[in-house]
Amino acid sequence: MNDPRIERIEWGQLEGRRPRNAGCNARLGEHGIVVQPAIARITTDDGATGWGASRVTREQAANLVGSRLSDVFVAGKGASRAGLPLEFPLWDLAGKRAGEPVYALAAATVEVTPATPFRVRCYDTSLYFDDLHLESEQEAAALIAAEAREGYARGHRAFKIKVGRGARHMELAAGLRRDIAVVRAVREAVGEHATLMMDANNGYNLNLAKQLLQTTAEAGVFWLEEAFHEDDVLYRDLQAWLRAEGLSTLIADGEGLASPRLPEMARQRLVNVVQYDIFSYGFTRWLELGARLDRWGARTAPHHYGGHYGNYASGHLASAISRFAFVEWDEATTPGLDGSAYVVSDGWVTVPDEPGFGVGLEEGPFREAVTTNGFTVSAGTGG
Repeated sequence: MNDPRIERIEWGQLEGRRPRNAGCNARLGEHGIVVQPAIARITTDDGATGWGASRVTREQAANLVGSRLSDVFVAGKGASRAGLPLEFPLWDLAGKRAGEPVYALAAATVEVTPATPFRVRCYDTSLYFDDLHLESEQEAAALIAAEAREGYARGHRAFKIKVGRGARHMELAAGLRRDIAVVRAVREAVGEHATLMMDANNGYNLNLAKQLLQTTAEAGVFWLEEAFHEDDVLYRDLQAWLRAEGLSTLIADGEGLASPRLPEMARQRLVNVVQYDIFSYGFTRWLELGARLDRWGARTAPHHYGGHYGNYASGHLASAISRFAFVEWDEATTPGLDGSAYVVSDGWVTVPDEPGFGVGLEEGPFREAVTTNGFTVSAGTGG
């Protein structure tokens, strides 16, 4: 069949573990050790399957089952509005039907040919506030530096460091001093050639951001993420200050409840790196936004922390977006999700050339998740 119908949709939430517990950030408590990727699998009436991350509800699935593939996915473009709840399974299915990795389909939308093997820069996103139980600033800095060395041993050469301890979890001045000590210690631990980023999760104000950047200037920080809530006036001031200080640090923003004006702020070069969440914003919409950011000279670095599957999916965008900066890498192991074809080495992740997203779905754990916390909707049955 050239245009099959969706015959069945299965959904369930898997559960995995990070190598270690993830602590606090500037505004939230401990993130924990558990990851819970929500996965949907679609089966068409010609027996083909596609699967991937999805927040589809049972009601949405019931409305989509029986749809023609052409109703939910447009070749050469991506998921239609109706198909967005199943966007990642649909891209996976399209790749499998074409015998191509998703990154090749994405590249075709802008008429480019991706390099082989296809590799994308990535960063270790695991350096949270794991030190709050320690009284000593030196011990705290040493702990986070040791965690960075663990990431280095796993093949990472770029590291994002959470800062903003004084916003909630510590007294303001003491928190800032510890942030600075941690950044310096991580730089020493990973060497001068590694890339460092800082993420304040909106825990700073303008003057604190300037103080942090000034006192860590020797660390050569690549970007400062979410210094404070998106604000044209404050970002214009910060950009002017960076130029006056001769600092090359970029301004990144877009995680979480980000402003819909962020692309315009990028167009005006108030923000240099846009980080809309890969799942909330979506793969198809990111292709369009990434093209605009390329034209404006801004960089693309989608957020996805906490879902595991984003480690694998977000890199496929890079084939179509020339200024794609990094894949965020949240190290985890999830029974049911086999990402072993993705290899992190020397700061790059090699993306497999297998059809679809190249991630394996193990039947036993997925079937258990569907049974215990998920659902199945089939054509003609409604459930």
